[in-house]
Amino acid sequence: MPTYHYQCDACGASFDREQRISEDPIKKCEKCGRRKARRMIAGGNFILKGGGWYADGYGSGSSSGSASSSDSGSSGGSGSDD
Repeated sequence: MPTYHYQCDACGASFDREQRISEDPIKKCEKCGRRKARRMIAGGNFILKGGGWYADGYGSGSSSGSASSSDSGSSGGSGSDD
């Protein structure tokens, strides 16, 4: 279940609440009890796990290295034809 951050417009209190996505946002403030609480936009916690995900986003070095060697070979061949 995602955790949502709320802030009260009346008293300024902030609190977090773990809720289902299908649940309606909370309106009542936990501190003052007034119906001025609103859901705030917060950063997500998207995490990639496993051996197939790389921090740089480019994949393994072996596949990119083979592509660069084939590019240099084809450009060298066309350079000698000129």
